[in-house]
Amino acid sequence: MAPRKVPFYLKPVQAFIASSWGGPIFIKIATPIDRRLIPATNGRLSVLVGQPIVVIEAVGAKSGKRRRTPLVHVKDRDRIVLVASYVGKPHNPAWYHNLKANPRVRVFARGASGWYTAHEAEGEERERLWKKASDFYPGYSQYQARTGGRVIPVMVLTPDPPR
Repeated sequence: MAPRKVPFYLKPVQAFIASSWGGPIFIKIATPIDRRLIPATNGRLSVLVGQPIVVIEAVGAKSGKRRRTPLVHVKDRDRIVLVASYVGKPHNPAWYHNLKANPRVRVFARGASGWYTAHEAEGEERERLWKKASDFYPGYSQYQARTGGRVIPVMVLTPDPPR
C-alpha cells in the first residue's frame, strides 16, 4: 500500500507543528480540545482538520486512571500506528508507558473506534512503520534529531476480535 499523500494545504501546518516552538504550542492548545471533541463526535471532528487524529484511552501505568490522549496516526491495514515522538523531548511520553503497562486500549477514530491491543514494533517491523509514518509526517525525523539519542518508539494497535 502506497503511503498516504499529504494534501498541499497540510504541509505548512505540519511544518509548524514540527518546529521546536510549534509542537509545544500545538500540544497545549489542540490536545485538550481534541481529547473531548474526537470521542464526542466519534472521530468526525478534530481541531486539526485533515490530519489523521485518534484518541486513545489507556489505563495509567502509575495512577490506574483512564487517560485520553489525541495522537496523529498512520494506518497499516486494520492496525493503527502511533509514534511516541513527544515532539522530540529526551524522554518518552506518558501514553507510551501506559500502553506498555496496560496494552488494551480503547480507540476513538472515524471508522475505527473500538478496543485494541498495543505492542511495540521492533526490528524490521519498526523500520517499515517508521518509514511509513515519516513519509506521511516528515516532522518525525526532526523530532528524532532533537531527542538527544532516544530512539523514538513505534507502537502498533491491533483491533481486538469481536466478543
